[in-house]
Amino acid sequence: MDMSMPMPMGKKTEESGYSKHAGHSLDEFKKKFYVSMFLTLPVLILSPAIQGFLRVSLKFSGDTFILFLFSSVVFFYGGLPFLRGAVNELRHRLPGMMVLISLAILVAYIYSSAVVLGLRGEVFFWELATLIDIMLLGHWLEMRSVMGASHALEKLSALIPDVAHLILGGKETQVNSKDLKDGDIIVVKPGEKIPSDGVVMSGESAVNESMLTGESKPADKKINDKVIGGSINEDGVLQIKVKGVGESSYLSKVINLVKLAQASKSKTQVIADKAALWLTIIAITAGIVTFVAWLLVSGDIAFAIERAATVLIIACPHALGLAVPLVVSISTTLSAQNGLLIKNRIAFEDSRKISAIIFDKTGTLTKGQPEVTEIIPNPSFTYPNEKILKIAARAAISSNHPLSQAVVKAAEKEKMEIKKFDNFKEIAGKGVTAKCDEHGEVIALGNIKILEFIGVEAAWAKKALAESKFGTLLFVVHHGEVMGAILLADEVKAEAKNCVANLKKIGIDVWMLTGDNAATAKVIAEQVGITNVLSEVLPENKASEVQKLQEKGMVVAMVGDGINDAPALAQADVGIAIGSGTDVAAETADVILVNSNLNDITNLIMFGRATYGKMVQNLWWATGYNVIAIPLAAGVLFNYGIMLSPALGAVFMSLSTIIVAINAKTLRIKR
Repeated sequence: MDMSMPMPMGKKTEESGYSKHAGHSLDEFKKKFYVSMFLTLPVLILSPAIQGFLRVSLKFSGDTFILFLFSSVVFFYGGLPFLRGAVNELRHRLPGMMVLISLAILVAYIYSSAVVLGLRGEVFFWELATLIDIMLLGHWLEMRSVMGASHALEKLSALIPDVAHLILGGKETQVNSKDLKDGDIIVVKPGEKIPSDGVVMSGESAVNESMLTGESKPADKKINDKVIGGSINEDGVLQIKVKGVGESSYLSKVINLVKLAQASKSKTQVIADKAALWLTIIAITAGIVTFVAWLLVSGDIAFAIERAATVLIIACPHALGLAVPLVVSISTTLSAQNGLLIKNRIAFEDSRKISAIIFDKTGTLTKGQPEVTEIIPNPSFTYPNEKILKIAARAAISSNHPLSQAVVKAAEKEKMEIKKFDNFKEIAGKGVTAKCDEHGEVIALGNIKILEFIGVEAAWAKKALAESKFGTLLFVVHHGEVMGAILLADEVKAEAKNCVANLKKIGIDVWMLTGDNAATAKVIAEQVGITNVLSEVLPENKASEVQKLQEKGMVVAMVGDGINDAPALAQADVGIAIGSGTDVAAETADVILVNSNLNDITNLIMFGRATYGKMVQNLWWATGYNVIAIPLAAGVLFNYGIMLSPALGAVFMSLSTIIVAINAKTLRIKR
């Protein structure tokens, strides 16, 4: 599997499949720069203009042809990447940076060669050689800067260790991590990286997943917990059953999602691409106008060529072309490393404009799992809470019902020893009963219907039910007596209230959408601070509720679990799915929150705004620079002694591109 990330500089246009930097490499520009710079030394020494400036004369027979020879080598060797790039641009009808550079050096070389062969005028060989040197240096530095900005995701693919400890025939053996298969049992020792996704079979440990999810606090892992390949086992020994290798692994899914996001066109990028094309056309037009104007004004063809060449070089739209793709590359990578998986670039870009957020209730604002919140003793008896819970757990332990499992889990949390009863029966819609043949002991656990079913007095139960708080009451029966009740509720996530408050602070309307009844919905909404509540909404009608807000002019984000919320997620301007560790397959969502942490929604919006801000900054710099530089290159301030040489123009052009790259690299997620 190819785990490498596509380079933004080699990004293909969707329309043509053309890569602007196909065949170029960092080493190529570096090598050509050093060789060309070495060959430029004799060009400088033999150039009449340089000799005149230094007030020395090194003339000898044939010096002009030697100057021509060295300059030709620099032109054809050092200038080849630009000439080759220009041919590719013209072939694909996408004139740009390479066309402009090639026009500048071609005009200078052909004119200077004609002078050597007898045409009246001055040669441009030293300007030509130094221009090519500076362009090679600029591209080398630029590519190094861009590659540094783009290698972060490649580091993710390197997180998987080369070696895994596989259990075969009861013995531990070392194998290549790439050879692991689903179902293999591996051992991961303290301090080692986990070589594959899987499930803990034995052992307990704290696992550092920060490099994958952005969660700085190590996650406690025990039996049946999922682990992610590439995370670090910190203290205990874990035995893990491999589940999810190759393309099925979490890391592979993340990398593939990021690649898809980076390959999709940003709306801002489309604008930048069009601007770069128009800048190329304007530059060529400005170069021709500059040449004709100076030729008519001064009559000096050499000076006119120099001005036109400077305009062509300084107007190269390279910085403009990189302004957005670099930010796209960095933002998607940073998002993935911080638990935000971007599936849709345009939706992510729209996150900065979100004005309303709709939350699903179950599994989004709440944990999605019932938990024991209170034990209520029957005041007619003196049973302690511990005994009520233990009896309830003994009745529930043989049941797979979520409410029964929640009771058992609460007892296990208290480290209670739970023995199964015989003659277990599950009565649909009512509860469970069990009996111990040895002692004739009968117990039951269920709603008020279970009391009627087994013929137990239900007066206190009815009163408790009428006075009950939000949640579900299960009644515990022992020896024909209602010992008490256990209150279970789907608890609100710890961060939900803070998330809602933060969203309101940044001016976003917050809504809750649920199929539950109005009373239940109201209780949850009050706990998290939401006043806009849409209750008793069927899954198939959730999308229309999103649409109603959109029709009011709101940019709407929908937050759900990605299953029954799929239509609403698809309808929303930004669909945000709550992930769960290694589950990154929410097809209809635009963004997946890997950690299922609601606070990441605020991070997403703020990061979307920061990303757009970087794009705008880069576009302003790239275009603003040209607005100022092109007139200076054309010589509008010539009478004031201000004039840019072609070589200085090349310096400014390269610097503008490097500045854009550095500015993109300063993008950060503030949690």
